Amino acid sequence: MGGVASAPWHTGCLASYDCETTGVDVDTARIVTAALVVPGREPVLWLADPGIDIPDEAAAVHGVSTEHAREHGQPAALVIDDICERLADEVATRSVLIIMNAPYDLTVLDRECRRHDLPTLVDRLEGQEPHVVDPLVLDRAADKWRKGSRKLDALAAHYGVKFDRAHAADADAQAALDVAVRIAEKFTELQVPAAQLHAWQVVWHARWAASFEEYLRRKDPTAAIDRSWPVVPYAGGVS
Repeated sequence: MGGVASAPWHTGCLASYDCETTGVDVDTARIVTAALVVPGREPVLWLADPGIDIPDEAAAVHGVSTEHAREHGQPAALVIDDICERLADEVATRSVLIIMNAPYDLTVLDRECRRHDLPTLVDRLEGQEPHVVDPLVLDRAADKWRKGSRKLDALAAHYGVKFDRAHAADADAQAALDVAVRIAEKFTELQVPAAQLHAWQVVWHARWAASFEEYLRRKDPTAAIDRSWPVVPYAGGVS
């Protein structure tokens, strides 16, 4: 057990999660598609009927219409429950969870659990802390001054990762995993145990958020960027 805990995170068990949703607000977005990718296994894919209309702009991104989701998707509560169970199983086996822009995907999942009166991922872990690796946070910290986009497709191109189907949940999850590993291989200072890297990312994200908020406030004094990582704490009001 000690050897696993002290090994560089990218050489251990990895699992990558991604979801596509109805919108960008973590408190109101509903999961439409999701995927769990684990090296050496077939990806697990989910299609949910989110219970609301899928806005045209969201459907244009991930390709799933309201009609398709209603006809072919499983009830949202069943999908959310299964996602959480499988992620909890991965954490229980000490897999590192790789999630691009984790505060979005994990917070949406948390709010979906509360919406459907289901135990959250944290509830199911019963005190065991998941170790999360976020390629976006890693790239911002390791290559702070590089110009250009840090969206997943841009990161994939920059780190030489094949990525053909952007916004397909399984393709996004696989690309996030591959990008994260490439970042670790390039920046050897990131080759640390998962617990250490997780703790660093909490600090790195908070620093980035504070800096970005300061930049935005030059034009908008009320601008606010949440410092929380990898989940935005629940403050009530899920709809």
